[in-house]
Amino acid sequence: MRKAGFVAPAAQRAAWETLLEERLGEQGFIVASCEVSRDGPWRIDIFGDGSAVMVEEAIARAAQALGIAEPDWTWEELPDIDWVAENQRSFRPFAVGPFWVHPSHVADGIPTGLLPLRIDAGLAFGTGTHATTRGCLELLATLDPSETANAVDVGCGSGILAIAMAKLWQRPVLGGDNDAEAVTVAEENAGLNGVGDLCRFVVAAGLAAPELAARAPYDLIVANILAGPLVDLSESFAAAVRPGGRVLLSGLLVEQAASILSAYARRGLSFERRLDLETGGAWWRSLLLRREFLE
Repeated sequence: MRKAGFVAPAAQRAAWETLLEERLGEQGFIVASCEVSRDGPWRIDIFGDGSAVMVEEAIARAAQALGIAEPDWTWEELPDIDWVAENQRSFRPFAVGPFWVHPSHVADGIPTGLLPLRIDAGLAFGTGTHATTRGCLELLATLDPSETANAVDVGCGSGILAIAMAKLWQRPVLGGDNDAEAVTVAEENAGLNGVGDLCRFVVAAGLAAPELAARAPYDLIVANILAGPLVDLSESFAAAVRPGGRVLLSGLLVEQAASILSAYARRGLSFERRLDLETGGAWWRSLLLRREFLE
């Protein structure tokens, strides 16, 4: 495991993170940030087993996109520690909407009336702690179950959103991810949550898999990914959701919402409501859109 790090002004931190995640996420890198001092600069760290050249190119391209000079960055080898296990030990249970999200090593003390979601921190994104996942969980709980009979989770990561839908509504849910390892993790998590018979996960880029295409049109498409891919997927999502159906989008910063709404409006999807939540000093928006009825 290696780590690359550099310091960025607070005003640029969110943009740096988003651009680096878009360029390095599919190569297995994890991008994280922390505030160096109150109202001061932020440190951006990139963790992974890939090459320094790949990271260097990503940083250079991000700097070019931001129109600023490339920052000075360091590259170091990390000790041979099970970082997944370390992350799991630091993961504490919490409530979000009607759900109680907890790791496997903290299974007691579930509050009365909440649905337990057992999710361990791991290589697949989605423990529920990030504002994007929390936003999706809260908005899912506001939907009428009679209008969500046919749902799909695109870019499912750990499977947390598909699992939440299956537990909340007690019905089958599809999920897809372009990372085969994430699909394996999602399947394992569904089994641990007692909904292995309700959740089916497949390797897919967007909705481009026979299993996912066959189930269209959907009542609900959920995608907690990144702003760029959400724009790219707008046409396929609009074609795959029924008139009156909904699309729940997250993974975008508040300042990116306008471009997302514009892309989907051109496809006949209108704004219904939103939820803004904070993680790491940045505000993230979850958007619920509705497909217009055909005249």
